[in-house]
Amino acid sequence: MRIYGVIGWQNSGKTTLMERLVADITARGFSVSTVKHVHHDVDLDRPGKDTYRHREAGAREVVLASVKRFAILREHRGPEPDLREVLARLAPVDLVLVEGYKRDAHPKIEVWREGVTDRALIQPGDPLVRAVATDAPLAGLTVPVLDLNEAARVADFILRETGLAG
Repeated sequence: MRIYGVIGWQNSGKTTLMERLVADITARGFSVSTVKHVHHDVDLDRPGKDTYRHREAGAREVVLASVKRFAILREHRGPEPDLREVLARLAPVDLVLVEGYKRDAHPKIEVWREGVTDRALIQPGDPLVRAVATDAPLAGLTVPVLDLNEAARVADFILRETGLAG
């Protein structure tokens, strides 16, 4: 599996770009999975529901299965799992797009929009940020600057970087 990240500060447009990349890349015939890192507690279950009760009783993993999809809820007691551990649980695909995990060791595109944050670009300090996707003119970068509004071109860049396209 090839891994490529989409990083940036909060509200920069990461999720919108991810959505567009998944649609574009899957339309080209590639299989894609995504991983989204969040900084808050996640629970897809609701108190009182059967699967919630299974977890509360001590089940390590609970699978919710239906005709259209299934989800595996895994309880872990301890530190947050690192990206490698999360990736190891995925079924094989051509490409895994990772939103977040901005400090992990995989190639990334940084999403940056002027006026959204007062924080500086991450790219100059991280050699694994291979390009910046933005809607603002940026000068002086040593990596390609891509138009944030042209998801197909961003997808082209990622597919070339990962070796999925020439």
